[in-house]
Amino acid sequence: QAQLVESGGGLVQPGGSLRLSCAVSGFTLDHYAIAWFRQAPGKEREGVSCVSSNKGFTYYADSVKGRFTITKDNANSAVYLQMNNLKPEDTAVYYCARDFTCGASWYEDHEYELWGQGTQVTVSS
Repeated sequence: QAQLVESGGGLVQPGGSLRLSCAVSGFTLDHYAIAWFRQAPGKEREGVSCVSSNKGFTYYADSVKGRFTITKDNANSAVYLQMNNLKPEDTAVYYCARDFTCGASWYEDHEYELWGQGTQVTVSS
């Protein structure tokens, strides 16, 4: 059974860092793309980053470019989101999601077929 499980969220001060993990099971990262989305209360879900299966190409939203880095470890069946220089506006529930490709519209949530349960990230002093 294919499954995604996020972890690593928590409370951090502005300017701090967190690393989120997305553990995958029931499939191989060799054949699927994984994206990170986030959703704050009362706001729409937005795409944060995506890593492709083929060649590991990466994509980022403008709001996180230069601060966040997505990586994957195929051998350990995990995708990570390293978040540096965190800001209060980064506060949200972060989700990982699976699709066959990042594609031209990787940042649109309706493109994805499988989602994790989410992990809370709170950036506050």
